[in-house]
Amino acid sequence: MSLEEGGSLSYWRGGEGQPLLLLHGFGGNAITTWNKEMLALSKDYDVIAPDLAWFGDSFSAGKANLTTETQAIWQLVNQLQLDNINIASISYGGFITFNMLNNTQSSQINKAIIIASPGPYFSDDALVALNKRFAVDNPEDFFIPKNSDELRRLFDGIFAKPKIMPGFIADQIYQAYFATWHKQKTAMIQSLPADRDALLEAPASSTPTLLIWGEKDRVFPVEHGIYLSKKIQAPLVVIPNTGHGVTNEQPDLVVRLIKTFIDNEKI
Repeated sequence: MSLEEGGSLSYWRGGEGQPLLLLHGFGGNAITTWNKEMLALSKDYDVIAPDLAWFGDSFSAGKANLTTETQAIWQLVNQLQLDNINIASISYGGFITFNMLNNTQSSQINKAIIIASPGPYFSDDALVALNKRFAVDNPEDFFIPKNSDELRRLFDGIFAKPKIMPGFIADQIYQAYFATWHKQKTAMIQSLPADRDALLEAPASSTPTLLIWGEKDRVFPVEHGIYLSKKIQAPLVVIPNTGHGVTNEQPDLVVRLIKTFIDNEKI
């Protein structure tokens, strides 16, 4: 799909029923994040899983920030003429969801499932703590690997169980998913504190929301989820022995939780 500002948004679509948007984070693209969930959920919903701008096959001529990413998703929603949408998102995708919930079009959103994302409720001190956990100077040094060794560090931080990754495999994954758009991805992370401050000034959304977190999340520890749950009055499901990569580590459970929340009033 062509973007209004220039560029294109790639997306995967399958199934029939109520629209369900799946938004990924920094660790890959739509397929690497949602592969098993897409197949399972398409049995019951019209599943749309885009590659965010500067990930996968998508890119934008706009400024690399949360606003551009959010507007690209709204362009997709409008192009496909979607309404009564459910959204499931993880990590950076959760920031996009929060931004969408503060949009004038938010009435088109039925329910939101936010996975391992604190939204605007993270502090500068939390970012400093993240840097210390992963022995980096800045968050972008962790989230945007520049070589296969840094890719291993990213994966070790995301998943609860270490991934055994031979050098040639790490090189292939890096070249396929992480070798491009470093400048834009860095700008996205560096602009997040300003995006956070803008979101905090917006009125609270009344859209029913479910939070899902990994008990052993080292990127955004579960305390972020507990705090967010209290702030937005949303139920929180904490999954034992699971890290930040919830959709990869617990796909079957994620599918069940999404379906239960969408199809019922309570989780």
